[in-house]
Amino acid sequence: MNVHIRTGGLLALLACLTASLIGCSAQAQPVAHTPPRPPAQGESAAPASPPRAVGWLTVTTSENPAPLTVFYPSADPERPVQRGPFNFQLAPDGAATPGNGRLVVISHGSGGGPWVHMDLARRLVQAGFVVAIPLHKGDNHQDDGTPGPQSWERRPAEVSAAIDAVAAQPRLADTLQLDRVGVYGQSAGGHTTLSLAGGAWSPENFRRHCDVHLAQDFNACVGLATQLRGDWLDSVKLRVARLVLNWYFDDDRPRIHHDPRIAAAVSAVPAAADFDMQSLERPRVPLGLVLSGQDRWLTPRWHGERVLAACQTCELLARLPQGGHSIGLSPLPPGLQGLEARLLNDPPGFDRATELPKVDARIVDFFSRHLGLR
Repeated sequence: MNVHIRTGGLLALLACLTASLIGCSAQAQPVAHTPPRPPAQGESAAPASPPRAVGWLTVTTSENPAPLTVFYPSADPERPVQRGPFNFQLAPDGAATPGNGRLVVISHGSGGGPWVHMDLARRLVQAGFVVAIPLHKGDNHQDDGTPGPQSWERRPAEVSAAIDAVAAQPRLADTLQLDRVGVYGQSAGGHTTLSLAGGAWSPENFRRHCDVHLAQDFNACVGLATQLRGDWLDSVKLRVARLVLNWYFDDDRPRIHHDPRIAAAVSAVPAAADFDMQSLERPRVPLGLVLSGQDRWLTPRWHGERVLAACQTCELLARLPQGGHSIGLSPLPPGLQGLEARLLNDPPGFDRATELPKVDARIVDFFSRHLGLR
């Protein structure tokens, strides 16, 4: 069923209902960002290497004219750079120096962008990786016009296009071997990595999940459109949500994307209710999972924990019982408000300054082990 919705209010609601995952466009005054400390002795960590300056450049891809953000080891000095609400230390357009020869592509969440993944990107660069973060078309902090299945279907191809774009950069091509590439994603980006690891999904699977579990997994199905408050309006919200979901998501054709260059994947708090779990029993590449116990946006039992239960070869890199949906965001955008704050701010008692550096170290170690570093 391909219906063009012309009613403005319903169209706006539909846009929200199809936005299953994060939005990181909060406005705030710039703040200096200090990366969390490295893990202490005895904690999981990648092989030691001297600190590296983080070079930064932007390029475009044939698949997506939006800027592709690339970080890489550089010999040039870092300087303060303001991006959104953050001040980072980077070497813009710095000269590239040889690292470990491998690329990791990061797929951001719905409504997100590159800068909320800067801490992980820095850790990867300091271990010798080049990191590329495409801005997913129609599902980013600058343009959120086509979130949901339209974006989910495009995203794996945008990752492939990002690899092609990095390969075309003269300053980087000589330092890389692109036969074994890693991919990391959080939330909707975690959906991307499951696809690239061999998972098959369909909009109909999403509709079916929401039809059965709408009340229990409400914000996974409707995003930031609204929330259940335990009052008489809840029944109205549930009826409207089911109407739109049944109207819009009825395509049961499996979506599959294969890029032979992808050799390892990490999926953090992924949107996964629409996947055929049989397709993820034995992913075609090593697949690491990062899960949280207090995710208010994607109820773990139907998303990340469901993948872990089905997958026979996955590696559980971290399960943070006190963590929320934003464990894949570091730094976390300041100034979140309303429902967005409820879904993304850390639950009480979660110590991100201690926990997230450990997770980042395990992710770096996972890619170091599985990408065959030269």
